[in-house]
Amino acid sequence: MLELLAPAGSQQALVAAVQNGADAVYLGFGDFNARRNAKNFSAEEVAAAVSYCHLRGTKVFVTLNTLLTDRELPGAAEVAAQASDMGVDAVLVQDLGVLRMLRQTVPDLPVHASTQMTVHSLDGVKLCADLGMSRVVLSRELDRKQIEHICMNSPIEIEVFAHGALCMCYSGQCFFSSVIGGRSGNRGLCAQPCRLKYGWNGRADDNPLSLKDMSLAGHLDELRKMGVTCVKLEGRMKRPEYVAIVTGVYSRAIKEGREPTAEELEMLRRAFSRDGFTDGYFLGRKGPDMFGVRQDEEEPKELFAQVRSGYESGESRKEPVRMFAMVRKGEPVQVGVQDRQERVATVTGPVPEAAINVPLTRDKVEGQLQRTGGTPYACEKVTAFVEDGLSLPLSVLNGLRRDVLDKLSQQRVLLPKRHKTEYKAGVRYENRRTPPAITVSVRTTDQISADMLRMKPEVLYIPTHEGAAHPDKVNAALQAGITVCAVLPRIFWDREREAVAKDLQTMKELGVTEALVATPGAIRLAQQMGFTLRADYGLGVFNSQTQKELKRLGFASATASFELNFAQIRDMSKAIDTEILVYGRLPLMITENCIVHNHSGQHTCSNINQLTDRKGERFPVVKAYGCRNEILNAKKLFLADKQGDWAKLGLWAGRLYFTTENAMECVQVMERYMGQGRFEPNEFTRGLYYRIVE
Repeated sequence: MLELLAPAGSQQALVAAVQNGADAVYLGFGDFNARRNAKNFSAEEVAAAVSYCHLRGTKVFVTLNTLLTDRELPGAAEVAAQASDMGVDAVLVQDLGVLRMLRQTVPDLPVHASTQMTVHSLDGVKLCADLGMSRVVLSRELDRKQIEHICMNSPIEIEVFAHGALCMCYSGQCFFSSVIGGRSGNRGLCAQPCRLKYGWNGRADDNPLSLKDMSLAGHLDELRKMGVTCVKLEGRMKRPEYVAIVTGVYSRAIKEGREPTAEELEMLRRAFSRDGFTDGYFLGRKGPDMFGVRQDEEEPKELFAQVRSGYESGESRKEPVRMFAMVRKGEPVQVGVQDRQERVATVTGPVPEAAINVPLTRDKVEGQLQRTGGTPYACEKVTAFVEDGLSLPLSVLNGLRRDVLDKLSQQRVLLPKRHKTEYKAGVRYENRRTPPAITVSVRTTDQISADMLRMKPEVLYIPTHEGAAHPDKVNAALQAGITVCAVLPRIFWDREREAVAKDLQTMKELGVTEALVATPGAIRLAQQMGFTLRADYGLGVFNSQTQKELKRLGFASATASFELNFAQIRDMSKAIDTEILVYGRLPLMITENCIVHNHSGQHTCSNINQLTDRKGERFPVVKAYGCRNEILNAKKLFLADKQGDWAKLGLWAGRLYFTTENAMECVQVMERYMGQGRFEPNEFTRGLYYRIVE
């Protein structure tokens, strides 16, 4: 049976989820989770929540799924140790450094890969398994065929989102909120810029980035047959009544082996929707029909009051148990109970007396033991042996029933015995003292010119499909003595793997030996093909432990996240060569939906289209691998006049990130960064390097 995982953004929401049939809940503890604005739990509240949930057969998962700085890791280690001691069933992570810290400090605590890790392929799942994770939450964008393929071949559990808000960007790859507003989705404080107005041709008159909420109600049996372990409901920022409604609808449908009814679907819509729901990604039907905004509707007060009274009025969540009793002459009465997990508790009472008037019967004993009202248990069967001619007060049986259920409860909330060690950051690597080199990445080989090659960047990053299609450009760079590094797509599904591998093999045959990777699936493919690995910004290199983990995996270099500031980058212990982006339009989103095609009905992604916001800023929208889109920042990052600042950070290199520039502009930028010329963009930004991202 599918496990149902429900959100618990508050204590009330947790009760609502459990009482409406959740098999597991996920909650935030401390400041290290992807919903920092939710009413996250204190240590005392987590301990109480675990006890409450485990008593009722519900698992508890804690979210540690944000990117953390070195200064935050000791605090996160304390949170993880407390969570482990309190008996939580698993933690969710995004950051490879956090994963490394958990393996050191709480090695027995199960770890799940958050959807923030951008795992969207079997290779990504297998890498997570190799890293010691027991479950992966897949990217929401995958269709039914991809999910089924992964489930059929996965060595670990697979979890998918089934209901709730959809991000426009692949989770873990969105930088829109941080670059524009200083609030990072990777740090748990997304300001939801995708819900704002945007448009084309200079007018912000539409909502082309606002997806409807997803709903896979109607596909539950299919998900079960695929081999999905768990379906997840989104909504830690939602009110408890919403949690109660959504959890109840999905729980009843799963447990009864059916799909939600029309009446239940209407309940879901009334609880919350954005012009209805979408299952477009699951069905592989992308397009304008997937988009919608929240309409002003009256709150369904009667519906909310009805469900609220349900979870506030007592125990509607009942765990099935079997009761046993033995009443024999000359022996103390024995009462026992067993739950579905085969835990057994027993108690003994007084010796029964000989009956004077009305003797005790088996029916009376069974009737008393079945009365589990007011407890979280439901007696599904009683087996009693009662000898004739004996007497025992019914109050004694009632007391024994209470006592034996209390003993069972103590077993159900018993804390696991787990190892725990103190967090140690480990050896510290000295910063480089030599000036950083200049590396260059291009989006197309048209940007590569003889003049560029004459300036000899330390590394030239070329997309695999571009390099394979234009071997002359690759050869020219190699012959110029430049290290060429193949850039794997940030996003490619299993059905695209063969084409990516073919392009990668072509570049290998040309003499390319290095690969730049940005997501877990790409790591495994490049490793298997024998490439030396370099880590791109998509891997979220935010702390020294991530650097050490990448070193352990065989990486030669890492690109530090551009959500870090200069001081944080300087203080990072750099276990491997480290570079940062020092020029270019920062990538804000990578989307599965082609918003250009949604708008025009035509595939004009090869051109540079511009999305306009309410302030008149124009964001280039460019083609990404596989008919996807990348939305780039309106202003270019420019640091040529700040080289004195970033040269002191202990970096191996600064990367010029060319996207919309033509070949001549690329050369002009390179000249400026190499101390020649006067190039300066008309409008530019310093990015986040001089700010603190929340």
